Amino acid sequence: MTQQVPPVLPLAPVERIIRKAGADRVSEGAGIELARVLEDYGIDVSREAITLAKHAGRTTVKDDDIRLAVARIKKS
Repeated sequence: MTQQVPPVLPLAPVERIIRKAGADRVSEGAGIELARVLEDYGIDVSREAITLAKHAGRTTVKDDDIRLAVARIKKS
């Protein structure tokens, strides 16, 4: 059996996001799963932003790179 690596994001803020969306109660499993989804999405956005920064001749990822990366990922 393969053990899953725990998410990088802390669970309390992730569970608050779920509650902010309207849930009265949140299971630990729901918080863990959303944390994994958010982490995967964040990695995808970051990779795209890094590509954009490199294309602009920079090694620093800027907030504009993140915004553009999100827009590009939404289109695909």
